Amino acid sequence: MQIIDGKQIASEIKMEIAAKSAAIIDKGDRPPHLVAVLVGEDAASQTYVSSKERACKEVGFTSTIYRLEADIREEKLLEIIDFLNKDDEVDGFIVQLPLPEQINVQKVIRSINPSKDVDGFHPVSLGRTMLGEPTFLPATPYGIMQLLERSHIETSGKHCVVLGRSNIVGTPISVMLSRKAYPGNCTVTLCHTGTKNLKEIAKTADILIAAMGQPHFVTADMVKEGAVVIDVGIHRMEDNSEKGYHIIGDVKFDEVAPKCSFITPVPGGVGPMTIVSLLINTFKAYNGEIEK
Repeated sequence: MQIIDGKQIASEIKMEIAAKSAAIIDKGDRPPHLVAVLVGEDAASQTYVSSKERACKEVGFTSTIYRLEADIREEKLLEIIDFLNKDDEVDGFIVQLPLPEQINVQKVIRSINPSKDVDGFHPVSLGRTMLGEPTFLPATPYGIMQLLERSHIETSGKHCVVLGRSNIVGTPISVMLSRKAYPGNCTVTLCHTGTKNLKEIAKTADILIAAMGQPHFVTADMVKEGAVVIDVGIHRMEDNSEKGYHIIGDVKFDEVAPKCSFITPVPGGVGPMTIVSLLINTFKAYNGEIEK
């Protein structure tokens, strides 16, 4: 069993990005600029955005955070997005989810210029992902693809079972892994809460991607010997430690890991790769690689 070290792989990619960023600055040009729009006081969102800010500094990017009150009107948020769309000094930006209930999330996502949609959530971005055209791939699925590639895991002809059908992870990764490419060329089964015989299907997977959003959902009896297991889940569980909590995933790691050929830990697996993927997308936006 080999643990896929997302922290280490993310660190290697950040070093590669930092070198490219330094070369830009040495030429006297401005570095890539990533903006995050944070609405409200959601603790997890604040932690995530702060991590993105730190990552930008590590690679030499400019980072800006718009911190907005939770009661902001939808019209005002859309005005800010329009301003960012038109600002030539901003290469890419994200609107951190979740958003307060008075705001239509899909309306906000659709208002982002696809050429600056570094989260990869816009319908145009997702459509291009479906067609295999150049686009900003959603950050978490993109991170998973890089974990598989940089760990030299064989995917062609393998049966990949994806647990979870969200537009952010499950659905796009199922499409990406079915492409005729590496990583990819898998036979993909997409499961969800309505899937019958889910345990039996999961146990047929050569590659199992757990993105159900349920703590310790995947147990040893759902995993076949030698499988590759990618755990996308992240759950904060309260305890009596100094921090007052610990983080676990969708996979019951201690009992599943001995059966695996490769497995990602939580924390330290997929999470760091999500932020790195955002940096890669921002660099693509800076270079104008994605059409409007």
